[in-house]
Amino acid sequence: MLTIIQSPDPLLNQVSEPCDLSDKSLKKLAKQMERTMYATDGVGIAAPQVGILKRLIVVDCGPEDEHDPMTLINPELLDTWGEPEIADEGCLSCPGIQVPIERKPWARVRYLDFKGNAWEIESDGLLGRCLQHEIDHLNGITLFESASPRERIKALKAYEEARRAGAKPGEVSLERTVR
Repeated sequence: MLTIIQSPDPLLNQVSEPCDLSDKSLKKLAKQMERTMYATDGVGIAAPQVGILKRLIVVDCGPEDEHDPMTLINPELLDTWGEPEIADEGCLSCPGIQVPIERKPWARVRYLDFKGNAWEIESDGLLGRCLQHEIDHLNGITLFESASPRERIKALKAYEEARRAGAKPGEVSLERTVR
């Protein structure tokens, strides 16, 4: 399992570089990210969260008992639409808290597979939100920057408490949900 980088590590606020499809280590990295995501009960993980500044994400928003991960190389958020919705989001890099984040429900993303084929995916619900969250990581945006200013202050305080309590990646306590 890979080590998950936790906030406030400055690496999480850096913009990731595009992946080179000739890089043979990408498949291995994606598999390691996948195992790390499942081991921490995540639904998505971005390469910067494991200390690699590459534009690579792995997501799986399907049923918990069915693993069907999707690897997106050099994903690009093309469009979001719909009436903005606020929902609690957790993050493997900010364990122990959930933060209300406002996002448009629909997202359309273009990405490459390992063969270099270009694909587009359009989704709402958890997958739409997850895609936006993970692409934010590639652009150096954490849960804290995604929150409104008022929620950011609450989230930072709750996160410090969670860290002092020893929260580990994958732990999301409803008692620590920011309100």
